[in-house]
Amino acid sequence: QVQLVESGGGLVQSGGSLRLSCAASGSTLDYYAIVWFRQAPGKEREGVSCISGSDGRTYYADSLKGRFTISRDNAKNTVFLQMNSLKPEDTAVYHCATALLRYCRPATAWTTYPYWGQGTQVTVSS
Repeated sequence: QVQLVESGGGLVQSGGSLRLSCAASGSTLDYYAIVWFRQAPGKEREGVSCISGSDGRTYYADSLKGRFTISRDNAKNTVFLQMNSLKPEDTAVYHCATALLRYCRPATAWTTYPYWGQGTQVTVSS
């Protein structure tokens, strides 16, 4: 069974950057699509990005295009989320997840992937 562990969150000022990491154990990630989703207090989960396991294609929530970049390092069995130009509304717990499928599902399904980690807190101050 795959286990995912997120790290890299923290407190940053508006306009700053953070790089989140998603490390896996129990399985190699390179074959599988990996998503990031986030959840702010009192709000529903929101899909952020997905990277496919086959050709490395990347997908983003429309509202985040241009600020966030997802990537993977298969040698390290890790997926990253580079977040730039952060805004207070980006404050949330960020989770990585997988459905052990090769390709990304539509963005509306990203928050339903069944295997996800405990998350890492991102707080953006104004």
